Amino acid sequence: MALALRCLRPLPALLLRSSPAVARGLPRAPGGCPAPLPGGCSRCVQHLLLSRQLATKKAKGKGQSQAKVNISAALVEDIINLEETSEDMQAVIEALKEDFSRNLSVRTSPGALDHITVVTKDGKFPLNQLGQISQKSPQLLTVNMTSFPESTAAAAKAIRESGMNLNPEVDGTVIRVPVPKVTREHRESLAKLAKQATNKSKEALRKVRSKSITQVKKSKNKVSEDTIWLLEKQIQQMADEAAAEMDKLLAAKTKELLG
Repeated sequence: MALALRCLRPLPALLLRSSPAVARGLPRAPGGCPAPLPGGCSRCVQHLLLSRQLATKKAKGKGQSQAKVNISAALVEDIINLEETSEDMQAVIEALKEDFSRNLSVRTSPGALDHITVVTKDGKFPLNQLGQISQKSPQLLTVNMTSFPESTAAAAKAIRESGMNLNPEVDGTVIRVPVPKVTREHRESLAKLAKQATNKSKEALRKVRSKSITQVKKSKNKVSEDTIWLLEKQIQQMADEAAAEMDKLLAAKTKELLG
């Protein structure tokens, strides 16, 4: 990484004229630079040019678009693992998708009860591991607790407190779960919950971004200010793209819920 950055200053004249921000502030190539050319180390220059799309720094005037940064993870792996940051952000998005799918549905199906957590004396278990869930009619689900009768009351409590607007009825080792009629008020309530879930996910996304930027700043004594600035911008860009994807998920879910 350090060698690659040291080899970048003598960029070809055409590139210097077309993108002055790229050349500014980069260190001079060392005497031992491999395969030296009049324009600098060909291997390092090519690596950078293929992995970055740079323009000038922040556009100060209105109407000027921000430059998109795409830094090769390999070039900065000794500063931060950008792939790991991307994976952490994607995990937040996937968790939101799962929340939407599992907890925010207009229709209640047997699968909607599968992952309700039941607290028993032996620990916490998904409902589908304790009872057999089936749909008797569009308006009625049942949970057969014959295999774990001692957990029937706990299962009924978990269903009631799941936030799915369900009121289970216990009949021996069978839990009957009437499916309420979907009203406009219930649809609007679900849409509000979707908005709240999205805001919560965006907060988790901001924590990932802040953690990554803090890690980058720890290397300020090792690399140039321009490198720090580029990495911060890259991370912010990744967070903005993730937030935009969440907004699309929310818009689609709201449309589905409100009909």
